[in-house]
Amino acid sequence: MSEGFAKVGSLNDFEAGSMRKIQLDGEDVLVANIAGRIYAIADTCTHRGCSLSEGTIEGTEVICPCHSAHFDVTTGKVTAPPAKKDVSSFVIQLQGSDVLVKRQ
Repeated sequence: MSEGFAKVGSLNDFEAGSMRKIQLDGEDVLVANIAGRIYAIADTCTHRGCSLSEGTIEGTEVICPCHSAHFDVTTGKVTAPPAKKDVSSFVIQLQGSDVLVKRQ
C-alpha cells in the first residue's frame, strides 16, 4: 500500500452514481463514484454540520439534506449556498481494484 493511503473498499463497493460515508482516521469522509471515477471529500457540511452522504448527488454535486447547500464532489468547493466554506478533498489512488484514500 502506498504511504499515507488507507484502503476504504474495492471498486465494486462504489457503483457509478453512488456515494458512501467511510471513516478515515476518525473523520467522516464521503466517497463517490462519478461516471466511473472515484472522489472523496469531507462528509460534514460546513453550514450546519449535516452529513453530506445523507443527501443526494446530481452530476458532480452533492446536495446537503439539511439546507440544500451544494458541493462539488470533485473538488470540495461550495457551488450553492447557504454554505460559504468549502469542504476538504482527499487524494484517491487505485491499486488493482482497491480504493485508497489519503488527506491532501
